[in-house]
Amino acid sequence: MAQPWKTVESIATDEGALELRQRGERDFLITIGPQVLMNSLANRSEVVLGQLGCGHLKGSEGARVLVGGLGMGFTLRAVLDTLPATARVVVAELNPTVLEWCRGPLAALTENAAADPRVTVEICDVARRIRRTAVEGGESRFDAIILDLYRGPHAKTHHSDDPLYGSRAIENMRAALKPCGVVAVWGEQYDESFDKRLRSAGFTVTTDRPGRGGLRHVVFLGHLKQSIKTGKHAS
Repeated sequence: MAQPWKTVESIATDEGALELRQRGERDFLITIGPQVLMNSLANRSEVVLGQLGCGHLKGSEGARVLVGGLGMGFTLRAVLDTLPATARVVVAELNPTVLEWCRGPLAALTENAAADPRVTVEICDVARRIRRTAVEGGESRFDAIILDLYRGPHAKTHHSDDPLYGSRAIENMRAALKPCGVVAVWGEQYDESFDKRLRSAGFTVTTDRPGRGGLRHVVFLGHLKQSIKTGKHAS
């Protein structure tokens, strides 16, 4: 018989209680209200997201990467394992409690990825962080932007105004990337409209569905093959 879940910590949010639950040594859940956000034993797509998003940077000294969403740290661990020692990774995470969990009860799952010296965790909205970089430009831009958020692009995403996956947000990502940069996005399901918006913004797009059988999430990978043109960023 499976062990019962015990609540490690619960905090109130606008979307309901955000909880970390545990049973056994390495079996964890993060939930918000009635929804399961992450399961420590089901992380294949998050690992592939990090690997694919940084695959072009394996030999790049001083690479800069932005990861949107810390979660349990599996995407971050895959990013760090793919990048050279000179890389720098900025993680944009909304909730400071998630960072505390990743440096505390969840740390052993990822060899304490959140405490890696290459990593800076900023408690902020990743969409705003991308817009800031798009405005600053220059050396502040990233070689890769990786979005591992619990809501990916979907059929009801507003095509232009969605702050993460709409066309204006994609233009901001484009402006926040260095030439030949990559954007990698986790999705619960394939969304053709998001794929088309990436292509319309100048990205060459491929998708991957890691695993075999059952529920398989999607990784969208957009390669920016041409130089960034100077122009207005989306507000």
